[in-house]
Amino acid sequence: MKEKMESIKKELEEKIKNIKSDADLSNLKAEFLGKKGKVKELTTLLKDLKDEEKKEFGKNLNEIKTYVEGVFANKQEEFKNKVLEEKLKKESIDVTLPGTTIKTGAPNILEGMIEDLEELFISMGYDVVEGPEIELDLYNFELLNLPKGHPARDAQDTFYTKDDKLLLRSQTSPVQIRTMLANEEKSPIKIVCPGKTYRRDYDDATHSHQFMQMEGLLVDKDISLADLKGTWDIIAKHLFGEDTTTRFRSSFYPFTEPSVELDVSCFNCHGDGCAICKDTGYITVGGAGMVHPKVLENCGYNPEEMSGFAFGFGLERLAMLKYGINDIRLFYTNDLRVNPDRKDV
Repeated sequence: MKEKMESIKKELEEKIKNIKSDADLSNLKAEFLGKKGKVKELTTLLKDLKDEEKKEFGKNLNEIKTYVEGVFANKQEEFKNKVLEEKLKKESIDVTLPGTTIKTGAPNILEGMIEDLEELFISMGYDVVEGPEIELDLYNFELLNLPKGHPARDAQDTFYTKDDKLLLRSQTSPVQIRTMLANEEKSPIKIVCPGKTYRRDYDDATHSHQFMQMEGLLVDKDISLADLKGTWDIIAKHLFGEDTTTRFRSSFYPFTEPSVELDVSCFNCHGDGCAICKDTGYITVGGAGMVHPKVLENCGYNPEEMSGFAFGFGLERLAMLKYGINDIRLFYTNDLRVNPDRKDV
């Protein structure tokens, strides 16, 4: 019996030396401690022993079992320590090395411009309002004094659905309409509406079927073009510098009367005249005007008591002028070089 146990110990000690992996260790453990393993086979010797010998046999059997389990446990611990040691070597940190510079990006240039303008308008008491990009014809055109059949409603300019009642908004003006309609008390309103707009257009360096707009609306008592001019001066100087001058030029929009073009002094020649501004000294960047009385009536306001102004401009156009970008498509790429706010270059 003792010779059998010693044989098992010696065999285990020889085999355990050659074990190099957890899988091999598991197989060897099954060979010695499994249901049909060598230690388990020793119990078959019980039937050949006398009663007085069985007690001593049981004691020896427990000893060999404990020994074998200890050998496997030690080997398993050896493997764990080896893995940990290798991991620590790989993850070791040399604290004397200089810190790693982590490059960070920056907001998209249009996103940055929206946030900048929103802060400006909020400082002037405006609320920032958003609305759906899939819009009703009623809000996008009809209530803005653009009846059916108006040239601006032509299908080649607007993305309509099959029933011509739903469309991708061609401007953010519907947000203004929704806000005025929701104002049950018909109290003064002072809002800006940034967001995506869509029109049927070809894509090239200066055109896109999808672009960003920011429109503003102020409705109150005794509002005049002078209020609009003062507001536009603040916006232009904030965007292009304190030496920027502005002007109005007469224009026509169905939803404003009178209507004006928003011009700023040319950033290249500073008003002297050059090829960029076509020798006028000014560049047109948006449109505006006094809210048409019909639009006020459509939204429940009394044009005899309330008046207002509205303005709008394309953010890509402003950004192209401000940062000297010559291709509108660059705003929608992942090239971080097209971003003046990067801090890691």
